[in-house]
Amino acid sequence: MTRAVVLGAGIVGSVIAADLAEDGWEITVFDRSEKALEAATRLAGGRIFTQAADLTDMHAIREAAAPADIVIGALPGSLGYRTLAAVIEVGRPICDISFMPEDALTLDALARERGVTAIVDIGVAPGLSNLLAGHAQAAFDSCERIEIYVGGLPRNPQPPFEYKAAFSPVDVIEEYVRPARYVEGGRVETREALSGVETMELPGVGTLEAFLTDGLRSLMDTLPVPNMVEKTLRYPGHARLMRAFRDAGLFGTESVAAGGSRVVPRELVQSLLFPLWTYDEGEEDLTVMRVIARGVVDGSPASKQWDLLDTFDTKRGFSSMARTTAFPCTLLARCVADGTITEAGVIPPERLGADEAVLQRVMTGLADRGVELVATAS
Repeated sequence: MTRAVVLGAGIVGSVIAADLAEDGWEITVFDRSEKALEAATRLAGGRIFTQAADLTDMHAIREAAAPADIVIGALPGSLGYRTLAAVIEVGRPICDISFMPEDALTLDALARERGVTAIVDIGVAPGLSNLLAGHAQAAFDSCERIEIYVGGLPRNPQPPFEYKAAFSPVDVIEEYVRPARYVEGGRVETREALSGVETMELPGVGTLEAFLTDGLRSLMDTLPVPNMVEKTLRYPGHARLMRAFRDAGLFGTESVAAGGSRVVPRELVQSLLFPLWTYDEGEEDLTVMRVIARGVVDGSPASKQWDLLDTFDTKRGFSSMARTTAFPCTLLARCVADGTITEAGVIPPERLGADEAVLQRVMTGLADRGVELVATAS
């Protein structure tokens, strides 16, 4: 029996645990929140073990990971890099979904030295989008452009924000302040997040706006594609509102004087905003993604496009963002556990996209779980 450790019992970590438990694996979920652990147990139908632990303590991470056959990292991005390093240090394979600000590839040498397979950024985007980008780059004689558009949204948006956070709201705000990098003419360029706004019409959703965020990550270093961009999708008007918040200093991390006290603006905003951005129990969300690749095959222009529209799973109570983030991770975790993927090192998903067997296993597994992509080519 495969023994898996899931670090983090949040929205996505709970679905990861529930999905892996379907295979009869021995799953232990670690989190500091007893409430989150109880919710994860309910979601998995009682088929998992749980243990309270302070996962900001790297000693606790190492202790949790040591007996596992495979580890799943499902912690906020601020803890992702240290957690990845700690798991690699104890020689355990890991699939990680955290949106860490650091470059995970700097741990590649350590992972190779320890003989560890470490698949990083394996959610929906980054993650599934990277798999598709890697597949397209390998399929074309030359790939000239990759565009990724992705967003998690409430199915029934309500003013004034018309938005709720389907994953860690802390990471959402980080997306809005971190400079956005993209590739143009073979050069990495940088612009402010929330800039480059364009509108798109997407079937089943309607009009959305797309704006720059720093989502390309490893793609900038691993794929020889001269033009690449990722944009986040929201209902119209969101970017303008978030820019106003940011430019007014409300996302700042340095304390300011207010009413005779010192206040960190971002911490105050998080306290006020996050309850408004939290989904109510059973409230439905949707995930939308479009990946477009353009290149040349046999001397002629060619393109590939994948469209994803996924909605809340009312039967199991899985949010769409949790499903679409968790399942690419669990499907590749199975590939690691059964020996399909054995390469040591830090592996971004695009390096696996060129492997047709791995890609088809992921696509089939997603379809089996009701997550389907519509593919078109020309």
